[in-house]
Amino acid sequence: MPMLDAISLKILKILQEKARIPNIEVARQVEMAPSAVLERIRKMERQGFIDGYEVRLNPTRFDRRQIAFVEVSTRSVGDLPRTGEALAAIDEVQEVHYVAGNDGYLVKLRVADTAELATVIRDKIAGIDEVVSTRTTTVLHTYKETARIPIRG
Repeated sequence: MPMLDAISLKILKILQEKARIPNIEVARQVEMAPSAVLERIRKMERQGFIDGYEVRLNPTRFDRRQIAFVEVSTRSVGDLPRTGEALAAIDEVQEVHYVAGNDGYLVKLRVADTAELATVIRDKIAGIDEVVSTRTTTVLHTYKETARIPIRG
């Protein structure tokens, strides 16, 4: 994996803060020509340092206030990819992680309310063949939620 210099790291920090920032503003902040900054960004995209760009929507405006984390226990580890993909295909699921300890997954859901949460767990998650049981933790208040990665250097 290629290493990034201090300027590239600074560019990544700026883009994580505001992905839609004009290239000319990034160039001003790192004291480089806009064309050179654009080339660095394209190179970091090609090298896989930048996976893509997303718009963060306000969940309240879309009636998606309720967050829950669901521990999903499975029969065996024999069919991990298929089970993980089935969980990931559920619209209300935001994250799926295979976790150590009890042959299962940790799934993050975002739904309207506890009634919708119950429906998703009962009708969608429990409907997957390998799923044996679930254990749900509902979120009462969120203090921090981000996809940003700390960049040092």
